[in-house]
Amino acid sequence: MVTVMLAIGLSVFAQVSNSSDSILFHKLYNEALKNGETDMNLRYLTSRIGARISGSLQAQQTVEWTKKVLAQYKPDSIYLQPVTVPHWVRGTKEISYYTVKGRRVRMDVAALGRSISTDGLLTAGVVEVRSWAELAALPNKAVKGKFVFFNRAMDAGEIETFKAYLGAADQRAQGAIAASRRGAVGALVRSLTPAKDDYPHTGAMSYDTAVPKIPAAALSTNSADLLSDALKKDPSLHYTLRMHCVQLPDVQSYNVIAEIRGTKYPDEYVTVGAHLDTWDLSEGASDDGAGLVQAMEVLRLFRATALQPERTVRIILYMNEEAGAHGAIEYAKQARLRNEKHIAVIESDAGGFAPRGFRIETTPEAMARFQQWKELFIPYKAGDIQLQQRGVDLVPMKEQATALISLDCDDSRLFYIHHSVLDTYDKINPREVAMGAATMAAMVALVSKYGL
Repeated sequence: MVTVMLAIGLSVFAQVSNSSDSILFHKLYNEALKNGETDMNLRYLTSRIGARISGSLQAQQTVEWTKKVLAQYKPDSIYLQPVTVPHWVRGTKEISYYTVKGRRVRMDVAALGRSISTDGLLTAGVVEVRSWAELAALPNKAVKGKFVFFNRAMDAGEIETFKAYLGAADQRAQGAIAASRRGAVGALVRSLTPAKDDYPHTGAMSYDTAVPKIPAAALSTNSADLLSDALKKDPSLHYTLRMHCVQLPDVQSYNVIAEIRGTKYPDEYVTVGAHLDTWDLSEGASDDGAGLVQAMEVLRLFRATALQPERTVRIILYMNEEAGAHGAIEYAKQARLRNEKHIAVIESDAGGFAPRGFRIETTPEAMARFQQWKELFIPYKAGDIQLQQRGVDLVPMKEQATALISLDCDDSRLFYIHHSVLDTYDKINPREVAMGAATMAAMVALVSKYGL
């Protein structure tokens, strides 16, 4: 009998709780859609500041602007957290072409982030590979003194394009290391996009102190296909590349942090964030301008709906996600030094398109709770709760937070514009961005209310 009564009591509690939470969800989404400021803020960010690569004047302007806007939303506290970040500059536009039978064929390329320059015109032969196994199988004499052309495309048959991206991104990140290890003089990488166009997509690449640094560039997909076809006809063709990149000394920048203090458990934290920086080719409307204004909007939504969280809600805007996650690493370091208790850390960095739900890394017990909450999100088309979070800035908190949560968005369009000149405000749907902000605010409200 006791067990039965307990079960009935829990069921009644769940129904009452679910009802009150449904009302709260309606308030948050209604406020975001009718009175939201994500679109106004995103238009300002993209048109008045624009590209904001780590270490740049525009990155500092973004720090100052976001702090000013957040202050207008009346947090209980707001402050800047110093962080040292790299300062890489692309320089003047790249020159790239291959020569066959005395004829130059222009290529559309963009230096990969953190690449060194070519120190003038760099001309060499080209060897094409589509996998690490193909590179490993080549004799050293076939690679030495040449460009290695990594031409593995994103899997067009993969329904989830984010998976296709992750399946091809290793060649961009590690290609220059692998090529240099075999004696190559440069690395050329097919742009990570399903599009067939003339727009190269940049992104971070890495070096290893054990091998010489070599320049690395991304080719547009059309240029990659053109070069591949030309190599089939003339494997001895020569490729010429000129890049003026330079790695300047590190500079001090900041994470921007604002808080609403918890009413019952102020020493327990639920964070929600995005990254401040972008690559230098575009306005960064999708990556991560949309996420940035969504995280800011969470604070405004809490204030506009008079929502008082039981646990402290912290808005954290990270600097330099794109080239090393220095802001996130510093944040995790400081949180550890202060022995802070983080219940969940949440991030928006999936493009700002229609929210579909969340990707979560947590304990089985906590995941069961998230699955119970999914019914609340279904009316807002955001009830898809999956494992495996995808937030780069969440990873440093892996050992300190109970749950790492990334907002999951429709990714159909993301990689057509990602890290390219196409990532502009006109590609963004304001309603989708507002819905994403409300979805994050709703998740923050639940976690701050119930804990994990």
